[in-house]
Amino acid sequence: FVNERLKSTLALLILVISEERRRRRFLHEVVMRTNNLLLNFAAPLLQRRSQRTCWMRVRSKDWWERVVLKEFEDEEWKDNFRMTRRSFNKLCGMMEGVLKPEVVTVRAPVPLEMRVAIVLYKLASCAQYRLVANQFGVHKTTVKKFVYIFCKGMVSSPVIHNFIKVPTTKEAIGIARRFEQKFNIPQIIGCIDGTHIPVLPPSDGYQEFANCEGWPSYVLQAVVDDMYRFWNINCKMPGWTYDDNVLRQSTLFNQAHLLPKEPREINGVPINHFLLGDPAYPLMDWLIKGYAHSPNITPEQESFNAYLSSARTTAETAFERLKSRWRVLLKRSDCHFTFTPHVVGACCALHNFCENEKESVNPIWTEEAAALALDLPQPGLRAFNTSDNANGQRIRAALTDYLSANFPLRR
Repeated sequence: FVNERLKSTLALLILVISEERRRRRFLHEVVMRTNNLLLNFAAPLLQRRSQRTCWMRVRSKDWWERVVLKEFEDEEWKDNFRMTRRSFNKLCGMMEGVLKPEVVTVRAPVPLEMRVAIVLYKLASCAQYRLVANQFGVHKTTVKKFVYIFCKGMVSSPVIHNFIKVPTTKEAIGIARRFEQKFNIPQIIGCIDGTHIPVLPPSDGYQEFANCEGWPSYVLQAVVDDMYRFWNINCKMPGWTYDDNVLRQSTLFNQAHLLPKEPREINGVPINHFLLGDPAYPLMDWLIKGYAHSPNITPEQESFNAYLSSARTTAETAFERLKSRWRVLLKRSDCHFTFTPHVVGACCALHNFCENEKESVNPIWTEEAAALALDLPQPGLRAFNTSDNANGQRIRAALTDYLSANFPLRR
């Protein structure tokens, strides 16, 4: 009985072991077949991917290295970069601390001169990053990086003070003298005005940026001297903000007491240097505007308005020259809306650099800029109707008497 039981146990054990071996062989065959199928399916994909992968694509820099650097004349430099090669080299020297290549890099760095040229070309043409990249033989992210570094570096570093700064007392005296020679009004050291710059607004804040014409913008407030140069700018208020509120939120308003002062007695009234503004601004002792049009306006007051209007065209001309040079200010930029003020500040600084270097504005640029501006018309003027400052009224009256006594009446 024991032997029979042992034999049964051994037979059962042998059967279990055999079945386990068959199961393992079956699983092994299934795994092998699955692996073969996967390899056969993935091999073409892996082969195609290995053919497409590259560490760095070869791009042609022929236009910059051969055409621009070796063949361009000054007019071609101005058409593409808004300045002659002499001025361009000077600008590169001033921006070296901001945009110079890193000393240690994996690949050959883009030279400083090419970096500056890429930024100027982008700002002047307002072309897409991809088009600028193809022109210079670099990647579009490289173009975007250089634009950001250049604009932020110029606005955030001491470099901008080489281009935009409040005049000293000596400089203010010279500005006032030249304004008086041109427009007969004494003591003017600048004209203040505003213009709207298109912006790509955030999706949840469109209404905040929409101006009264319905398109999103930032308000650029600027003070211009007699040479069409900006010596104070402010670009941080969205398009719905009126000019008088932009002024009150600016550093200029809060530090007006620090403006250069050189009193001059006119018709018995001591008058310091002041700015000229349009009816959108308040009348103050340092900001003079014309009289409001009404049936009671006198011929002398009407003539004063005419003289002021003539002088204020200085600011309009400066904005026109600014936008003619840098078309990025005429179209909705492809940069983030929070970065747009940096671009505007950099363009104003570059404008001053060009004016200081006596770089002329091509009339063709102006015509093309005027055509672009038709797509986004500037908002109309909203007059400031709150009561005027008493000292401002006294100064304006003295200037009115001075002009009517010494120069012909105008209408």
